[in-house]
Amino acid sequence: MTTTLPTTSGVAAGPGVPARLLGFVRRRPVTVTAGAFVLLLVVMAIFAPLLAPYDPYAQNVVERLQEPSSARWLGTDDYGRDVLSRLIYGARISLMASLQAVAVALLLGLPLGVIAGYRGSWVDAASTRIMDALMSAPSLVLAITIVAVLGSGITNAMLAVGLVMSPRFFRVARASTMDVRGDTYIEASVALGCKPSRTIIRHILPNVMPPIVLVMSVSLGTAVAAEASLSFLGLGATPPAASWGAMLSTAASNMQMAPYLVWPPGVMIFLTVLAFTYLGDGVRRALTRSRNGSN
Repeated sequence: MTTTLPTTSGVAAGPGVPARLLGFVRRRPVTVTAGAFVLLLVVMAIFAPLLAPYDPYAQNVVERLQEPSSARWLGTDDYGRDVLSRLIYGARISLMASLQAVAVALLLGLPLGVIAGYRGSWVDAASTRIMDALMSAPSLVLAITIVAVLGSGITNAMLAVGLVMSPRFFRVARASTMDVRGDTYIEASVALGCKPSRTIIRHILPNVMPPIVLVMSVSLGTAVAAEASLSFLGLGATPPAASWGAMLSTAASNMQMAPYLVWPPGVMIFLTVLAFTYLGDGVRRALTRSRNGSN
């Protein structure tokens, strides 16, 4: 008597993890490239002491304004400091500064936007007028004014940038809250006697966070450019900090004698802002497809 082993039919094995990763890379090569560049920046920032070939703050007047060579891949600045080492350490300053600015904007804009969208009435009207007033002023001019009042320095500069960026978080949080506050599960939560704070934390915030994550990604690139602009003007990182904006300021002062100095920080600022922008766009596309139920 022959025994037939049972076989499963109609169940297709899903693709493995390597196949899924490869498919994701093929579908979104730009997003993957942007994410890889951001990851490279994070590695540079964390392991800067190990990656930098020279001390970024060591001055050597004898070797000032040397062009790129095998010993100094990106040359030296007007104080004889190694440009490559300062560029690597600059990633640490730029990322930390952008995180500070986005954190300030998130802490100011998200709670106020959620409360305004949930409460409505005069709370919404007053909050919206304040944020509209912030958005009406030129962002860089407003940041310079705030830094002039608080004093120069990277902390004050990023506090100013975060304040300037907070309206975009407010508007997204407010719109997302207003979009879901009339849903059935929100009304059921209120009918069951849940406190407003519990309703907001348990039911509204999970629906507000996906678009906020997108705004955070794009704002990180904006904060990098803002920090570089303020440092270029002498209102951000104080010398001898290895900031990309400060390096651009040095390059502008020595443009005639050493034009090569402008390229390393300029290219890094451009690529960083571009990477955060495309990474944010990839997050937006992924969130949109997830909501639509497609892959």
